[in-house]
Amino acid sequence: MQYISTRGQTRPHTFSEAVEAGLAPDGGLFLPEHMPDISGRLGDWASLSYARLAAEFLSLFAPEIAPDEWHALTARAYSKFDSPEVAPLRKITGKTYVLELWHGPTLAFKDFALQLLGLLYKRQVERSGKRLAVLGATSGDTGSAAIHGCIGQEGIHIFILYPHGRVAPLQERQMACTGADNVFAIPVPGTFDDAQSVVKECFGDAAFTAAHNLSAVNSINIARVLAQCVYYIWAWLRLRDLAGQGTDAAGGVEFVVPTGNFGNVLAGWMARQMGLPVRSFRVATNQNDILHRYFTSGDYRQGDVRPSHAPSMDIQAASNFERYLYFLLESDPAKVREVMARLKNADAVNLPAADPAFRSTSMKDDQIIRVIAQMWKDWRYVIDPHTACAFTGMATDCTSIVLSTAHPAKFPDVVKQATGMEPVHPTLEALKSLPLVTHRLPASAAEVKSFIARHS
Repeated sequence: MQYISTRGQTRPHTFSEAVEAGLAPDGGLFLPEHMPDISGRLGDWASLSYARLAAEFLSLFAPEIAPDEWHALTARAYSKFDSPEVAPLRKITGKTYVLELWHGPTLAFKDFALQLLGLLYKRQVERSGKRLAVLGATSGDTGSAAIHGCIGQEGIHIFILYPHGRVAPLQERQMACTGADNVFAIPVPGTFDDAQSVVKECFGDAAFTAAHNLSAVNSINIARVLAQCVYYIWAWLRLRDLAGQGTDAAGGVEFVVPTGNFGNVLAGWMARQMGLPVRSFRVATNQNDILHRYFTSGDYRQGDVRPSHAPSMDIQAASNFERYLYFLLESDPAKVREVMARLKNADAVNLPAADPAFRSTSMKDDQIIRVIAQMWKDWRYVIDPHTACAFTGMATDCTSIVLSTAHPAKFPDVVKQATGMEPVHPTLEALKSLPLVTHRLPASAAEVKSFIARHS
């Protein structure tokens, strides 16, 4: 299995090379050269634990890593989760289930990929003997999960940019209160898109990237997307068990996915391309609704980012959308390069019709408050503001699985406003008394590269 760039101007990479690079040298994103067919494997996978399922799936994509080593890696990564199921599937109504993706060490769905990615980084450092500088941008949860996966690992320094004042206070504390000397939490002015732009510009400097062995930890890293494919397969298999019938019955399954950067839902769509029998996906956004506008009108135009109750989705430049574009544009890298150049110039882009497997909804802040309140009133179930964005426009003709992306205690003010109660979690409470250690920088690639050079 080799990995090719969406922009078609770099050589094929192995899995390990693609993971270490993160972003392709030509500025594109890595994709597997082909999608394996998993449809005939689902029966054999049905009885596996989450960690074993992940190992079996990921073995298809990295033949240079032996299956036994994959099993050791996934067993260690998912031993850090506080639920024996790792990703419990909770029934809300006869046709609505919630997949709880917040039982990892940083209480967010990003843990599924980033606890594993941290171990892959460690593996590469041990084998190569080279130090690694891990760089990423976050709108909230990616940063803390990536940091937790790399804390204290010899030979690895991690640098996370985030928009100053635009992440939840507890999200910032998860990044800036670790006490680890290999962790650098870097607030920059502007929005997540500004921080992400700086990261991409840093990776665009090939000499700097090579000199500091720079690796991208964002969802632009293909290992993250592949690791997230697993929980769609897991949920589909668990639903079949819970429902007592084939999941093709009664209209099939729709996954409802809160997403701003498109990586979370792209992973599910890729699993469908591999043969997972899913009917559809609903992209659930907040008021920063570039993805909703695309899926309803075909117009993909970046606008201004408006701060919201669901800050991890305060994004107008969905990085992973480029991978989907590659498929949408008939796997033609020249067309991808053209579209991405137009988007960089802030031009409006009318794209081919979306895959009919997608639909979308968006939700404003006042509705987020009402949904959290209603879920508590009706079902005594507390959800975070990102998960709340999923509970609108529910399908009536199929089973819905809502991906719950974060523990509600990460957003206590919003949840308390809706329910009258402040959710807490002991790991978050412990952070409140710790000193905040940040390294404020301007949103400048030159300044960030200089900082990395001094600290890696």
